[in-house]
Amino acid sequence: PDLEFFNGLGGFTADGREYVTILGEGQWTPAPWINVIANPSFGFQVSESGSGYTWSLNSRENQITPWSNDPVSDPPGETIYMRDEDSGELWGPTLLPIREEALPYTARHGQGYSRFEHTSHEVTLDLLQFVSLTDPIKISRLSIRNRSDRSRRLSVTAYVEWVLGVSRSGSAPFVVTEIDEETGAMFARNAWNNEFAGRVAFADMSGQQTAWTGDRTEFFGRNATPDHPASLERGDRLSGKVGAGLDPCAALQTIVELRAGGRAEIVFFLGEAATHEEARRLVALYRGVDLDGTLRSVIKHWDDVLGTVQVTTPDRAMNLMLNRWLLYQTLACRVWSRSAFYQAGGAYGFRDQLQDVMALMVAQRDIARAQLLRAAARQFVEGDVQHWWHPPSGRGVRTHISDDLLWLPYVVIQYLEVTDDFGLLDEVVPFLDGPTLAAGQEDSYFEPKVSAQTATLFEHCARALHRSLVVGRHGLPLIGTGDWNDGMKRVGSAGNGESIWLGWFLHTILWEFARLAQARGEHPRAERWRLHVSALKASLERDGWDGEWYRRAYFDDGSPLGSATNTECRIDSIAQSWGIISGGAEPARGARAMAAVEKHLIRRAEGLALLFKPPFDHASPAPGYIKGYP
Repeated sequence: PDLEFFNGLGGFTADGREYVTILGEGQWTPAPWINVIANPSFGFQVSESGSGYTWSLNSRENQITPWSNDPVSDPPGETIYMRDEDSGELWGPTLLPIREEALPYTARHGQGYSRFEHTSHEVTLDLLQFVSLTDPIKISRLSIRNRSDRSRRLSVTAYVEWVLGVSRSGSAPFVVTEIDEETGAMFARNAWNNEFAGRVAFADMSGQQTAWTGDRTEFFGRNATPDHPASLERGDRLSGKVGAGLDPCAALQTIVELRAGGRAEIVFFLGEAATHEEARRLVALYRGVDLDGTLRSVIKHWDDVLGTVQVTTPDRAMNLMLNRWLLYQTLACRVWSRSAFYQAGGAYGFRDQLQDVMALMVAQRDIARAQLLRAAARQFVEGDVQHWWHPPSGRGVRTHISDDLLWLPYVVIQYLEVTDDFGLLDEVVPFLDGPTLAAGQEDSYFEPKVSAQTATLFEHCARALHRSLVVGRHGLPLIGTGDWNDGMKRVGSAGNGESIWLGWFLHTILWEFARLAQARGEHPRAERWRLHVSALKASLERDGWDGEWYRRAYFDDGSPLGSATNTECRIDSIAQSWGIISGGAEPARGARAMAAVEKHLIRRAEGLALLFKPPFDHASPAPGYIKGYP
């Protein structure tokens, strides 16, 4: 009665704190429901099947266990196995890798934790997984209850595949495992893992492990699979083999003896530290820590963050999404982890994470502020920015994408409106130095140097605006190799294409920054920006208007995009919506443009709002790789 089923997959509890999926015989979700559980430097993602992966510091460059990107088979790289030592029966608490078709599995995703429940073989298993708020450690607590009327002898085996790099296939030959003499935990390291080479991963069964192996081939057997691990099916004792030159894994095992109706708990730790000494400290600490208290602190943290703003609408499902799930995933998934089921990026996107923190300006103001300063530090002295970069090295890509740099001043405006923290504008941040793009060069991936040149955040924003004042033949800003829609890479790749959407965006920012400049006594700069806004508005109305709606862009050759004359992408939604959002569109035209959106792009019967229509297919000039999007 307390579940409201959602999209046919499962349901939320009454207060929206958990998403529950119950899968019985023959049932399967059409796509995995993922929970991303993290702190600022460490985390894991897990699906309703129990599959997922763990990372430290960078979710792409330093994967602890493998990321699959396979929504069909959803292969697990971390598993907990149960074995009845008398009968040889083998199963687990999660749907994968061993699924017992006739029995239900329950997955509960909450904010900061996931829980899996399964009863079979007269044993109830309850697996609770979460991450410490402060330390790089994943905690898996397996509760076991014997529901039979006889004593049971059960083995519990925690298994993980080591990656310690970008991919298992690339890093496996270099992973070395060992059993730490002081703690008995298994340590693993990869000395060839670039800037993470000195780090030490660890796996520990809270000191209860009585057998282990670091050899995946031994554990699974030749050509075997996770649902048929040969060593467990045969009942072999794990050999204790660790070291170099193995197919690396961590398989830790212990034996549990339960009387009729008895209970037990096995705790498994997985983490990574900067040194052997720090790994030992974490293992020792968490063997004795109050794990109930650790979980309570995680839940309280998320309740405090997600309870800051409460939204009430007539739609209960919308309330549940807005008040907990969207904000939770914004912080845990987008800002901290920068990873999801379909992309384990690991990098900061200049525009991406600036957009994300706009949702955090009330609930987590300090995080929004920090991201603004972090992004400003990825700006070159010439005013352009890295499209994305990997921490901690700062390696990233320099491009001709035209909108990236403008998100810094735009989000600064939003931040100041919410916080009145005008001291932010005077924070001093360094620039980057690096080779500029050569003629005809679309992008360049390299590790830039931190420049000796520094400036206030206001000056960083001003430099971004100054670089964006160059216009094309229609008096509109140049689109470069993309303007928010990176897939439109070829519209202006020769340096002459123009963007109507970027015009509305720049109109919004310049107007507000002219006010800031005026208040700071920078009158010539304020006047220059106001004059550009006036010229830009004239150009948008003269050459951006198509007759019934606003065009999207102009190709390098001067032909329009998003025009009634086009056979593909005749009307694009963001050119219309941002005419309104910017406040720049002539009111009567803005109304006609939105009426055209309603007529051509809103399909109410299907519940769809199209980005543009018709889709790209064969038309010339080619806009770029957006043609490959379904």
